[in-house]
Amino acid sequence: MKYGLKIPATGSLDFVSLGAIVHRLDPGVVPFRKATHCQIHVSGGEFNVAANLSDCFRMKTAIVSAMVDNPIGDLIAERVRAMGTQGFYKHFKHDGVHGPNMATVYSDRGQGLRAPVVFYNRCNEAAAQLKPGDFDWKQIFSGGVRWFHSGGIFAALSPTTAGLIVEGMKAAKALGAVVSFDLNYRAKLWNISGGQARAVAVLDRIVKNVDVLVGNEEDLQLGLGIKQKSEVRSQRSGVRGQRSDLRSQRSGKLDPTVFLGMIGSVVKKYPQIKVVATTLREVHSTNRHSWSAVSWVDGKSFVAPTCELDVLDRVGGGDGFASGLFYGLLTGQPPQEAVNLGWAHGALLTTFPGDTTMATVEQVRAFAKGGSARIQR
Repeated sequence: MKYGLKIPATGSLDFVSLGAIVHRLDPGVVPFRKATHCQIHVSGGEFNVAANLSDCFRMKTAIVSAMVDNPIGDLIAERVRAMGTQGFYKHFKHDGVHGPNMATVYSDRGQGLRAPVVFYNRCNEAAAQLKPGDFDWKQIFSGGVRWFHSGGIFAALSPTTAGLIVEGMKAAKALGAVVSFDLNYRAKLWNISGGQARAVAVLDRIVKNVDVLVGNEEDLQLGLGIKQKSEVRSQRSGVRGQRSDLRSQRSGKLDPTVFLGMIGSVVKKYPQIKVVATTLREVHSTNRHSWSAVSWVDGKSFVAPTCELDVLDRVGGGDGFASGLFYGLLTGQPPQEAVNLGWAHGALLTTFPGDTTMATVEQVRAFAKGGSARIQR
């Protein structure tokens, strides 16, 4: 046993994610009201982690999700394959007018003092219609699975998605897999389905099955009802991948005190949890961030270095951290190295357009060990 976890040594799948896949329309630095064209990125808080682990870290991954049989679904399925991730889908027929649909996320990048703006069209989303019994977990896990993951974005979509998450977690745990969950609290999603009170009730049911938890102090407070013991408050904009924007009380470093101060309450409420982690971020402008990360692993805390990021596209940075951290744990790295790998990969991911990685594992390892931006010849 390492990190307090029993991670299976082998399995036909290293990592399986359950969640919604979306397509993100990105006009770059131009606001949507003035946009004339967009890039299309395939994304999803749960999918991104599986895609990153496959494409960058060369692990065997899969995504369990809904898929609509229309050209948008075809585009998304092609991008999933391009990231090397296997898809297990419940297929939905599109009626040509009303759906069901693959959700659309609209997200410009902002620039300088102008923040990014994110809004959704999740009307009649196919993934929100997923429910317990829709997937044959025995077939999906037939060759063995080492790690199972889901997140709060998918949990918030409908009255049935949380039950499917719990079903998948229990099926994975029955085979010995580690189970992780990213709280990813999104007020816009929870507010249309019962608000914070429902979120706390739903997420409590899920987190009782979790070994590794990702989420900042606001996620813990709003999603799990954990009381904050400090007057220091984080700021967040609601863009996927954002974590704590903490103002440091110590020169040159981001302060993990608030987050670590809440861990005792988390593990008292959920004693089976062995790892809790988050990124730390101070936003100086849209394109300039201070960046760090922190993890509590089986009773000990580990803090990554602080670096200054020149950000191209911040969306997906938190998922980049989670995938690097999970890679470190899956490959048995020391806890500090696992945190540093997550920190390094999340940092690199903000230098690429889109929500998923374009980094190589060699680049991540080099940066985690103190690499620089000098030209590589």
